[in-house]
Amino acid sequence: MKDNRKQTPDDLRSEYDFDYSKAVRGKYFQRLSREGSNVVILDPDVATAFHDSAAVNQALRSLLKLTRSTERLTSRSAGRSKKLRVG
Repeated sequence: MKDNRKQTPDDLRSEYDFDYSKAVRGKYFQRLSREGSNVVILDPDVATAFHDSAAVNQALRSLLKLTRSTERLTSRSAGRSKKLRVG
């Protein structure tokens, strides 16, 4: 005998049995703390600019590289201008 009812995609099958009595809260918390996990939440407007974490990492590395190169230029030029004023 066939069941003629349509099953909606949200319905779970009867063989799925979730036993939450054995669940442990924070099971992986200690491991994540030891490994130094770092979760960052991006604002929605920023998140739309990046399709995955690799793109975010690439952009941040480029920004760090640019910051390092401009920092050297700024510190040199500031040092020279002080010497010119004094001398």
